[in-house]
Amino acid sequence: MASEIRAPGARPPHRFDVRVYYEDTDMGGIVYHANYLKFIERARSDWVADMGIDQRAMKDEGGLVFAVRRIECDYLMAARFDDRLEVLTDVQSVSGARLVLRQQVMRGGEAIFAAIVTIVCLTDTGHPARLPANIRLILH
Repeated sequence: MASEIRAPGARPPHRFDVRVYYEDTDMGGIVYHANYLKFIERARSDWVADMGIDQRAMKDEGGLVFAVRRIECDYLMAARFDDRLEVLTDVQSVSGARLVLRQQVMRGGEAIFAAIVTIVCLTDTGHPARLPANIRLILH
């Protein structure tokens, strides 16, 4: 993978390791397509926790939850049983109402799955809400 030029002070991508288990694969031993979404979800949860954002407190105290609004993804190569993968999560943009992430599933330094994920905040009644100011500050 080619190295990226990053803006001064920009965070490096978050890294999350995944091992492909038998249950992740189809009859051909290839990772079932929907499981890539599970891998990137786990990586996002780990990324949020690593930043010190307590999603349970966000919900309990502020009535807010993160929700996926949109995923655009490309399946580039197949992963197989017992592969060791790494999910990279990188912030693409942050606005008052949405967070756009780029996530890549890597094997041996090569991208095998790529996604652009748009995250929004919802109230406990399911209505859209602005991203909390403290979270926007963490992400900038």
